[in-house]
Order: sequence, then structure tokens, then C-alpha cells
Amino acid sequence: MSEQNERVGFVGLGIMGAGMAGNLVRKGFDVVVYNRTAARTEPLVADGAEAAPTPREVAQQCDVVFICVSDTPDVEQVLFGEEGIAAGVRDGALVVDSSTVSPAATREWAGRLAERGVGFLDAPVSGGSEGAVKGTLSIMVGGDDAHVERARPYLEAMGSTVTHVGVVGAGQTCKLVNQILVVTSMLGVSEALVLAKAGGLDLAKTIAAVEGGAAGSWMLANRGPQVIRDDWRPGFTIDLQQKDLRLVLEAADELGVPALATSTIFHLYRTLQREGLGGEGNHALIKALERLAGVQARQEESDG
Repeated sequence: MSEQNERVGFVGLGIMGAGMAGNLVRKGFDVVVYNRTAARTEPLVADGAEAAPTPREVAQQCDVVFICVSDTPDVEQVLFGEEGIAAGVRDGALVVDSSTVSPAATREWAGRLAERGVGFLDAPVSGGSEGAVKGTLSIMVGGDDAHVERARPYLEAMGSTVTHVGVVGAGQTCKLVNQILVVTSMLGVSEALVLAKAGGLDLAKTIAAVEGGAAGSWMLANRGPQVIRDDWRPGFTIDLQQKDLRLVLEAADELGVPALATSTIFHLYRTLQREGLGGEGNHALIKALERLAGVQARQEESDG
């Protein structure tokens, strides 16, 4: 068992949260979980977690409560709804939000909780569902030093890189930076693979030839092979990625910063959502370019 005496709550067991909470359980922490669809708690309960029927009851039982849900209104509801965390949270508790949401809303929530003697960190994550399961996420943390150190044992159970980037809200801003880099990298991968296919190259050999050099990237190494295998299982869905890009564009507008590539990708994803592909992995961005080029970048069996 961990030497930590605090009980840890985890609210939200979706594509990222389930793996994150699972690592807390496996590392020996005393964990209480909640998910709107209660069946998603069952594997964690089987591994030793306890399930609670509402976020409020998670907060009543726990000293530190993590949140990982889809969007800004979802965090608002989980925190301040009738059965939300704020209705049951203890004085001196710490709330850590690992969702990707609005930096401005994050700062507002932190202020409301501080009035009740409750600490708050924004700690969004990157690394896809694979990283969530393996405990190798990159975690960007905003908040007070003391709160970061209190949460560090739990964060390190879920991520291989934990970086305190600044005050409350800075974690969310850093995550938006991350998402710009993710999607523009995938756009580059997509253009490259479509060109390779149109040029008659063996796609697997092409990836092998370039991924070890300056052109290498996480998206190329992890999502490129999925593309050429026609594998669209999501590490992160188009719908969730599109929500993040909306946040990027809102922040860019507030700050007066051009976001040309992000805006283009936002509209490419929108075309795919209109085709009903929002539940596919965000690497399905390539399908928008394939339609423009009239080429499918898939590895054929005869290619070796």
C-alpha cells in the first residue's frame, strides 16, 4: 500500500479517466470512483476501488478528488451541480481537474472553491488512451506550489512527466498549446502519407525510413501505422479533439494570436463530423485529405 493516508476520489471514467483511475488503484492508493454510467466503475471495483453514487458522495469520503470529464459545462456540473463535489467537499480538501476545458472557467472555479477553504489544480493530460493505461501521460499542472506537491504522488502514478507550468489556469493554456502541436503534426503526417501513396511508395517502409530522423514525431510513430492498417480506434476521438480546437480558437481570439493551421484543421474535422465520423480516432483527419486527393493511404498486403 501507499504511505499516503489520504483517500483519493476520481470522477469521470471515460476514454482517459478509466486508465488514470486504474493506475491509482494499482499503485495502492485508497480510491473512490464515480461515473455517470455506473457500469464503468465495475472493473475498478473488482481491482479494489470503492464506487460512490454521486460526485457529492465521492467528495464526502475523500481528501483529494480528481475530475476527468469531457467539456467545460461537464466540469461545472460535476463541481457545482446539486449532487456535485462542492456539495460534499471537506474543508482543506484538494480538487484536481484533469479535463481539457476553458482556462477562464478554471480560474473562476478555483476562486469559488478557495472561498470554501478548498484547493484547486488544473492538471490536463496528454498521451492518449495508451498513456492513460500505461501511466505514461504528460501532465501539465497549474496552481499553488503546496497543492502541486500534495498531489504529486497521485500525478506521478498516472504520468511519467509532471510539469508545474504556473498559476491556476496555466495548465489548461499549456494543454491548448499541446493540442495545436498534436493536430498540426497529424496534418503533416496526413499530407505525407497521401503523397507517399500517390507516389507509389510502400507506406510501412516510408514510415520506417523517416521516423528516426528529423521528421519523426509521436503522431507519425503511433498514428501513422494505424492509418495505413485502416484502424480508426480512438486514442482520442474527433469529437473530443474538435472540442479542444474550439477552446484553442477561443483562447487565440481572446489573446489576439493567429491560429491559421488550427482553424484549417478545425474545419477539416467538421467535414468528417458531418459524415458521422466523430467517434473515430483523431488520426482520421487524413480522410479529409484523402477525399480531396482521391487517394487512400492504406498499406496493401501486396506491398509487403
